[in-house]
Amino acid sequence: MSPSARDYLQHILDETTYILTSSKGVDKATFLQDETLKRAYVRSLEIIGEAVKQLPDTIRQKYTSVEWRAMAGMRDRLIHKYFGVDYDIVWDVIVNKIPVLDAEIKQILGQEYPA
Repeated sequence: MSPSARDYLQHILDETTYILTSSKGVDKATFLQDETLKRAYVRSLEIIGEAVKQLPDTIRQKYTSVEWRAMAGMRDRLIHKYFGVDYDIVWDVIVNKIPVLDAEIKQILGQEYPA
């Protein structure tokens, strides 16, 4: 059975939750010096981008305020330019975009799949 839109949204939420939890108390200098953390966050962003690409157009079109295209593009850049990852940009995404995305995905899940 193929994953559903709900599954993909949950994958995104799992990754945003991981990033938000593990980045508490971490500053940019610490992040830039920690190879394990850098690789983990890049992988999380790749997963988020891939999940976004798999979401049905109906979801992406319904929630136009979410930066779907930017997330998919980030995934492509990380996958295809792995020797040239700009960790300053990754950190900016972690600090400025992931908290917003986390809230947006929670809202979408609540609206589309109420408990």
